[in-house]
Amino acid sequence: MATPAGSTAAVWQNDAWRALPAPDLSSLLASGADWGVGDALPDAVPVLPLPRPGKVICCGLNYGDHIAETGRETPTHPTLFAKYADTLIGPHDDIVLPAGLEVDWEAELAVVVGATLRNATAAEAEQAIAGYTVANDISVRDWQRRTLQWFQGKAWDATTPIGPVLVTPDDLDPTAGVEVVCRVNGVERQRGDTKTLVFDSAALLAYISTFTVLRPGDVVLTGTPGGVGMGMTPPTYLRDGDVVETEIASIGTLTNTVRFTH
Repeated sequence: MATPAGSTAAVWQNDAWRALPAPDLSSLLASGADWGVGDALPDAVPVLPLPRPGKVICCGLNYGDHIAETGRETPTHPTLFAKYADTLIGPHDDIVLPAGLEVDWEAELAVVVGATLRNATAAEAEQAIAGYTVANDISVRDWQRRTLQWFQGKAWDATTPIGPVLVTPDDLDPTAGVEVVCRVNGVERQRGDTKTLVFDSAALLAYISTFTVLRPGDVVLTGTPGGVGMGMTPPTYLRDGDVVETEIASIGTLTNTVRFTH
């Protein structure tokens, strides 16, 4: 949270944001410290909650309708790619990119790791989830198509909003189903339900932990439902000044404006 006194992690308790003993959730989760609750923060404003994840790993092709619109078959293993912490921005920050790019929206549920995982079972991975947040895997499609590898279309600096808050597993169960929604200039473009994911959060964390260790504060994006601009006829991409809203009602809404530089 941003406050007049500076940045702090915070928890919503007794109808108010209250300070936690760290400047942000990245620091708090990495420290393993108890979540000792401090004073109320009447002027707190949500900002990027996890500014320094060690790893940001994303799953593509994880909703049936999105798989269909890309013309691919349902994968037998998760389709993964990576981002960097540098890609992340806050829930109300502008998405700034050079003009002339084919920029697309991808609303997603993101899962945040709360304990170290290596060769974890799905049950162990589920117990290690710190919580869930909202993300939009803004994608530069013309760069993504340059090769069979997606990396260069997915890892542009300061293009992936996440937030506005982290909701803990006792308050949110994606396997039971939560709706992931994206609107562009108020027009709904995506609506999917997490209960239809091919690979759920625990399965993704367990699979990833087989080949790379996951640590507290790491972030995994779980995939986007159908309705991306690339899948429209004709393909439709974001324009300068477009407002992208990414919503999971039980978590909150990201509202980000696209700004193209010349």
